[in-house]
Amino acid sequence: MSSPGISTADPAAGRLQIKPARMLSLDVLRGLDIGFMILVNNNGDGSRAYWALKHANWNGFTPTDLVFPTFLFLVGISTVLSTESRLAQGASKRSLFLHTLRRTVIIFLLGLLVNSFPHFDLHTLRFFGVLPRIAICYFIVACLYFLSPGWRDKLVLAVLALAGYFVLMRYVPVPGFGLPGRDVPFLDRDANLVAWLDRQIFPASHLYEGTRDPEGLLSTIPAVGTALMGMLTGIWLRTQRSVDEKARWIFFAGMICVAAGAAWNPWFPLNKKLWTSSFVLFAGGWSLLLLAFSIWVVDILRAPEGRPDSAGRSKVFMPFLVFGTNAIVAYVFSELLAGAIGNIQVGAGNLQQWLYHATAAVVPDAAFASLLYSLGFVAFCWVPVYLLYRKRVYIKI
Repeated sequence: MSSPGISTADPAAGRLQIKPARMLSLDVLRGLDIGFMILVNNNGDGSRAYWALKHANWNGFTPTDLVFPTFLFLVGISTVLSTESRLAQGASKRSLFLHTLRRTVIIFLLGLLVNSFPHFDLHTLRFFGVLPRIAICYFIVACLYFLSPGWRDKLVLAVLALAGYFVLMRYVPVPGFGLPGRDVPFLDRDANLVAWLDRQIFPASHLYEGTRDPEGLLSTIPAVGTALMGMLTGIWLRTQRSVDEKARWIFFAGMICVAAGAAWNPWFPLNKKLWTSSFVLFAGGWSLLLLAFSIWVVDILRAPEGRPDSAGRSKVFMPFLVFGTNAIVAYVFSELLAGAIGNIQVGAGNLQQWLYHATAAVVPDAAFASLLYSLGFVAFCWVPVYLLYRKRVYIKI
């Protein structure tokens, strides 16, 4: 009989099989994602940063556009693993629901804190945002999973979410504008159903871009599809297959999704701000490829025989594990820090601008100076989270 943390070795694969809940690769990938998220959210000068460190202006895709969907994808995986862990400990569905509800409320409120800091002005408070979207998607997929842990209904719901969103965006007339693709350009910045609905719910002062919000209400539908892709992956990781086989099939699934997203792009363009269905498939495919690569590097190449969770691997990947094991804490700290230094007056500007210009004064290339500022910001955020990691303090929200 296998131990709780490690299943028996697969003779065919010739390698120890690791229980998904203990796969270091998930924390490593999450840490890499959070680190890159902090990096791209805090460019020294957003207008001068390298193209790869900026979101696509509208339709299109850059590496930065992969950050948020990858985190949502990992939320889906983690939901499966954490739910199974609690069920194994004897948790009831009622306690699971209450736990899920509590986490949802806390993450959503943290989002409001991040959005309003440091002024806390109710007239400009943004209710949408990264953390609120994470909270809503997490709540939906978590409830779906502990009500029915099978994969078939999750696949059907993901397909319905992506297909249904395309139908809404393409064939439902936008009030005051008309039918997309006939009366107004398809996926016009303001004359689209997502932007229109956001404006009906909140006045301009509550929307990130005034006339629209990149984490708006309607686009949460395909975002749930992203989390469901992660949930399906988590269910696959719980099978009794070898780690090698899991990684191979995750890689193949990633290639298929990238190709499918690219093929859909001419009819439903890749657009992160609208979270289009093609974007879900394309970004989700890259998330799958990153996960396969992380499993291969962390759980296969670096796994000593008989010691799948070795201290040696933890030391090698420690810089990523610091962020990965306290991801929400790292993100919230970085956002509060950015809000603080952006509101400290220094001369004619603020502290953030002063720090960037001080860097640019000795680095002639503006884009490289912006990158150096971003790297310094990430390093500064890493230090307090490292202290938590070193003391083995993992804040579970």
